[in-house]
Amino acid sequence: MLRILIDMDDVMADAIARFLEWYERDFGVKYSREQLHGTKLSEIVPPENRQKVLMYPHTKGFFKDLPVIEDSKEIIEALNNTYEIFVVSAAMEFKHSLYEKFEWLDEHFPFIPWKRRVFCGDKTIAKGDVLIDDHDFNLSVFNGRPIVFTAPHNVHYTKYERMNKWRDAHNFFDELLST
Repeated sequence: MLRILIDMDDVMADAIARFLEWYERDFGVKYSREQLHGTKLSEIVPPENRQKVLMYPHTKGFFKDLPVIEDSKEIIEALNNTYEIFVVSAAMEFKHSLYEKFEWLDEHFPFIPWKRRVFCGDKTIAKGDVLIDDHDFNLSVFNGRPIVFTAPHNVHYTKYERMNKWRDAHNFFDELLST
């Protein structure tokens, strides 16, 4: 059975929305996703605000109730009926993220059991046939088929197959069409 590894942040959970929300809350300035084209929020804010933005994911509550990426729940559930699905998330860098991500998955993706949730620091330990992720540093070291999930910061990546949205999953996994 094909094993598909799926990243959480900016693939299943919309962390960018939280960055934008908290920045507007803290500084009264609203940035759009379009302004993040090819970069991250921390790289475009005034230098005096950069450290605060970089600390957001280290803050309790950042990962708690992130919005679900459009169509991810339905498509991943359909994939889960045909393939071996594992969620693989780097949850060790931010001390509050492990518990918050686990709870988030329980709420939004209850069909993915705890045995198929891999919380790690380095994704090179995860083995599978396919990795759907938004970061080059994970995709570039993956031994299977890397697929980049489009996020503002990775729009310039050209060396991977690209999934722009979850509705595109049928282009990568033929069996999805028969469900």
